Amino acid sequence: MRSTKMTGGLSRAPHRSLLYALGLTREEIERPLVGVVNSANEIVPGHKHLDTIAAAVKAGVRMAGGTPIEFPSIGVCDGLAMNHEGMGMSLPSRENIADSIEIMATAHPFDALVLIPNCDKSVPGMLMAMLRLNIPAVLVSGGPMFAGKGGTDLISVFEAVGKVKRGLMSEEELEEMEMCACPGCGSCAGMFTANSMNCLSETIGLALPGNGTIPAPTAARVRLANTAGRKVMELLKRNITPRDIVTKQAVANAVTLDMALGCSTNTVLHLPAVFREAGLDLNLDIFDEISRRTPNLCHLSPAGHHHIEDLHAAGGIPGVMAELAGAGFIDTACMTATGKTVGENLAELKARVVDHEVVRPVSDPYSKHGGIAVLRGNLAPDGAVVKQSAVAPEMMTRKGPARVFDTEEAANAAILDGAIKPGDVIVIRYEGPRGGPGMREMLSPTSNIAGMGLDKDVALITDGRFSGGSRGAAIGHVSPEAASGGAIGLVQEGDTIAIDIPNRSLVLEVSEDELARRRAAWKRPEKELKSPILRRYARQVASAANGAVLREE
Repeated sequence: MRSTKMTGGLSRAPHRSLLYALGLTREEIERPLVGVVNSANEIVPGHKHLDTIAAAVKAGVRMAGGTPIEFPSIGVCDGLAMNHEGMGMSLPSRENIADSIEIMATAHPFDALVLIPNCDKSVPGMLMAMLRLNIPAVLVSGGPMFAGKGGTDLISVFEAVGKVKRGLMSEEELEEMEMCACPGCGSCAGMFTANSMNCLSETIGLALPGNGTIPAPTAARVRLANTAGRKVMELLKRNITPRDIVTKQAVANAVTLDMALGCSTNTVLHLPAVFREAGLDLNLDIFDEISRRTPNLCHLSPAGHHHIEDLHAAGGIPGVMAELAGAGFIDTACMTATGKTVGENLAELKARVVDHEVVRPVSDPYSKHGGIAVLRGNLAPDGAVVKQSAVAPEMMTRKGPARVFDTEEAANAAILDGAIKPGDVIVIRYEGPRGGPGMREMLSPTSNIAGMGLDKDVALITDGRFSGGSRGAAIGHVSPEAASGGAIGLVQEGDTIAIDIPNRSLVLEVSEDELARRRAAWKRPEKELKSPILRRYARQVASAANGAVLREE
């Protein structure tokens, strides 16, 4: 066993002495040691209950003959970090999470791992660590939050701010909504980033069936955690590792489900970073190619009124996979963390869609194309990303004057002050991975656009990114970003920008000669960075088009 590097032989007597100091018995030390990575804390609603999940995992490991040993991981709540300097820490935390798990699992050589994330960056960070370490491992999340009163969720509250500014809602009504929109523990109830990644973890095969959709507060979620503890011991005995599961075919399955579900645009950052750890390339061209051939079957919040609990009741991820597999969109021969193939799992579960209002049949999709589109043009030669399933039909093609802002705060103030008019194209720049630094999410601007009643009249373009809860013509990840000399840094107030989502086009209607003149005069704005974390991050981070991973050179 891998752990014998720490526990076996005469020379490891000092090491065993330290393990005895933990209260472990000789029998426990001689069994496989399973690291249980727990991101529980008391500030993130999605993580508050994870000690219960960890206890169930540990019980499962013990039932199967292993010795579970828990250690922690950090986690950022993007909702709480939104629209202030804290959001700059969110994306960098992904690499921190992966690195810290590698440190702990290498310094203390566990034989296997069960990883317990829930909210936004903890899921991809843990997936990255799983593939980097490549020891038997299972991911089991804390599960989704239930929707709030009247089908509200966190996005309802964000959008209500703009409604109050317009006089469509009173502050008293907003206060009532904010008290009940997030009714308890779990990752926020829509197809936002955390739930997107938890569903795709299940699709990839690194998590068990049910991981993405079983609601957080239920007994079924606890049973799933116990099963994960037992399954990791089976993977250890059979020596099935994450890189045995994550193949090119599993990558294609993940992107296919991404498009069918209408997941967060953040998956376009996270999936390339995850698969890179397995030596697999996933670029924007692959996303767009699969999007063009994959039907969009779900309109979950923010694209529609259904939530993750509705998806679970409709058949969950296995149901969606079965619907797609029946039409030849899914490779069912891929191995999974159950120790069985996708096809075997679907057969055993008798997987099917039981509510075609929540999950449309392949024969009658919301759209013949997937939830995400990749746009290119002189404004984004390396690509930009939009959640087209959450764009109003009248905004799929649009041409309008640029309203240019160098910070999210300035744009947000203009939106709430009524300075943005129908037909405007808001440009927020210097918010990319390097320029932010940290590539802040723009949930407040998009929510305020919707709250101000402009989501069918105003587009937003940024080198930053969007929450999975953003809706409307919100085009992010513009690459190259402004801080790296991208054309978005050359846009001037009043320039005409043409958006054509069906034809994947994003064009700044300014002559090449004029752009060359502007480029010659361009100087990157100076930004004082007090944080050493963000200074290092800005130096090392790659383009959003490459997953905003950290460069090793």
